[in-house]
Amino acid sequence: MHDLERAMSRRILLRLVVALLILAGIVLATRDFIVQLYLQNQLTSVGWVINGVILALFLLGLLRIAWLLLRYAREESALQRYVAHMEDGSGDPLHGISINTLIARRHEAVMALRARHAPVNHSALAAATVAGESTRLSFPRFVNNVLILLGVLGTIVSLSIALLGASNLVDFSSGALGGDMGLVIHGMSTAMSTTITAIVCYLFYGYFYLKLTDVQTHLLAGLEQATTLYLMPETDDESSIVQRVGELVRSLAEAARQMELAERHHGESAAQLHDIVSRLGSRVEGLDDELREIKGILREGFRLPEGGQG
Repeated sequence: MHDLERAMSRRILLRLVVALLILAGIVLATRDFIVQLYLQNQLTSVGWVINGVILALFLLGLLRIAWLLLRYAREESALQRYVAHMEDGSGDPLHGISINTLIARRHEAVMALRARHAPVNHSALAAATVAGESTRLSFPRFVNNVLILLGVLGTIVSLSIALLGASNLVDFSSGALGGDMGLVIHGMSTAMSTTITAIVCYLFYGYFYLKLTDVQTHLLAGLEQATTLYLMPETDDESSIVQRVGELVRSLAEAARQMELAERHHGESAAQLHDIVSRLGSRVEGLDDELREIKGILREGFRLPEGGQG
C-alpha cells in the first residue's frame, strides 16, 4: 500500500506557497519596470481593465486550487486511516473518519448494497465517483482555458487602439500630419503588458492546475485500490457467486471421481477376497481327508474298534 502512504496534495501545496513567494520576490525586484509598464502614461483604462480581469481570474483560480488541495489532503488522511484500520482489523474501520469523505461514502455504499443482498458493481461506483469529482474542477479548468485567450483579446484591443492613433496621425484628405503619437505608444504598451500578464499567469497557473489533476487521479486510484483490496473481497456479487458455484461443481466432480476410484478398489478387493476364500476352502477339504486318513492309521495301530473314541 505504498501508493496510499504518500500525501501528494501536501507536497503540491508546499510548492504553491514557495512559487508564490518566489513570484512575489520577482515582482518586488522589478517593481520599477512594472510600475512604468502598467501604471504610468496610461491614456485609456483598457490596460487596467484587461490586466485586472486576468489577475482577478488568476487569483480566484489559485484560491480554488488551494482549497481543493486542502480538501484532497483531508481525503488522503482519511484514506490512510481507513487502510490502517482495515489492516489492523480493530473495531470500526470508519472510526475517526468524517462521513463526508470519499472513502466513508464508498464504504457505506458497499455495506448498503450488501445489506440488501444486491450485487456490487465496482465499475459503476468508480465511474460515479470520477464524475462527481470532475465537476469540482470546472472553474479551475475554465480559468486555465480563458487566461491565454484574455491575453490575446488584450493584444487585439490594444493594437486596435494603436491603429486608431496611427490613423489620426495622418489626415488622408490633405496629407497633413496631426493627432497624438502617444495613443500609438499607449496601444503598443498595453498590448505588451496584457500579453506578458496573460503568459506569466497562464504558465504559473497551468502548472498547478495539472498538478491538481494529478492529485485527484492519485486519490481516486488509492480509493479504488482500497475498495478492491478491503471491500470487494467481502461482498457476494453475481460474479463471485458464479465463481463459488463453479468451484463447488469442480469439488463435487473431484469427490465423485474419488468415490468411483474407491468403489473400483473395493470391487477389486472383494474379488481378491473371494479368490482367497475359494483357495482356503479347497485346502480345508484336503486337510479333512488327511485327518481321516490319520485317524484310520491310528485306529489300526492301536487296534481300536471302528466306532470307538479316538
